[in-house]
Amino acid sequence: MRTSLQRLAGYRYLLGFGFLLAFLSGSGQTYFISLFGGELREAFELSNAEFGGLYSAATLGSGLLVIWLGRGVDQLPLPVFTTGVMAGAALGAVALAVAPGALWLVPAFLLLRLCGQGLMMHVAQTTVGRRVTTARGTAIGAVTLGMPAGEAVLPALAVALMAALGWRGSWWVIAALLVVVALPACLLLLRLHVRLPAPAATAEADGGRSSASAGAPVPDWTREAVLRDARFYRILPALLAPPFLITALFFHQVPIANAKGWSLAWVSTAFVVFALAHVVSLALSGTLVDRLGAPRLLRLYLLPMLTALLVLGFMPGDAAAMLYLGLAGTSVGTAGTLMGALWPELYGVRHLGAIRAMAHGAMVLSTAAAPVLVGVLLDAGVGVRGLSVALAAYVLAGILLIPSIRALTAREPDGQRSG
Repeated sequence: MRTSLQRLAGYRYLLGFGFLLAFLSGSGQTYFISLFGGELREAFELSNAEFGGLYSAATLGSGLLVIWLGRGVDQLPLPVFTTGVMAGAALGAVALAVAPGALWLVPAFLLLRLCGQGLMMHVAQTTVGRRVTTARGTAIGAVTLGMPAGEAVLPALAVALMAALGWRGSWWVIAALLVVVALPACLLLLRLHVRLPAPAATAEADGGRSSASAGAPVPDWTREAVLRDARFYRILPALLAPPFLITALFFHQVPIANAKGWSLAWVSTAFVVFALAHVVSLALSGTLVDRLGAPRLLRLYLLPMLTALLVLGFMPGDAAAMLYLGLAGTSVGTAGTLMGALWPELYGVRHLGAIRAMAHGAMVLSTAAAPVLVGVLLDAGVGVRGLSVALAAYVLAGILLIPSIRALTAREPDGQRSG
């Protein structure tokens, strides 16, 4: 890993740009917005179901829009697109701060989810995946560490702001921080990167190669060609599994904990193991991608998640919570690297933004549907063991659907026009 980091020294400002965007994506993540849920429900006299319905509607909308808007990172200068994304997130924060009624929450949540949770992470991983070809996996893993860093810092910031300024004042401050502090910092890091010509030149000359496929330039696929590629649809269930499962299980963690006999205090303690496993797997998976290639790791990374579901369903006692969350965190962290590294290895970098936008949009849509689907199963009387078996069957099916390593080598797209 030390060697990989040394090779990335010339990309330090670009990696800082990506890390900062990944960190700031927390402004649109569920863990951050949900901290204001009690205040919002009280202010607008909303039930849990009504509040959840408004949030799900905004999440679905953001998932659809990111598919369309995500290609902008291919078409616009990066500083311009980044400015638009940051401004959109700040506008969402302002909309929430001035919301006069409950329905106003939908456009506010939509902007926060789209520009924060959606496009900030999309820009971070697409930019690094396209421009960094030396130790790409390590680079994407380093950038994605911004997400758990945000999880560690931003909730405390939200609590402190609410205590001092109330929920409306908090969102005014968040909007100001995005525009006055975060956006200039991002643009400065991009300018500093441009002053380091050697890495950028190397990246262009390298033609999109990864460390695992050195000497084999990857043809550039268009989004339309990817949509005609059966491999894309066979890969997608495996990549969507961790965000889908974690969203569903965490959203319904209270009834699951009650059924397992775990106190909420114990579950919160066990989440420390999840966070540690998440960070460690992010750091290590980048090196594994560089050595093995993303396609090989794709066939292995869901095994901890599969084991975690079996532990959840069949292992009794408090220790099961630690083991279940630790194994789940391992797959979740690795997924963060794979989502950034796999597409350039298969489809090149020229249209990477458009291709990643499809996959990211599908991920957002799956996380919007996950709580509903699992909630239906729980309401139907399916216990934790039955639920874990059903979810494990999905993971196993996702593993079996993955094409062979030979099929996942880079090749020319079928029927795509050149240029």
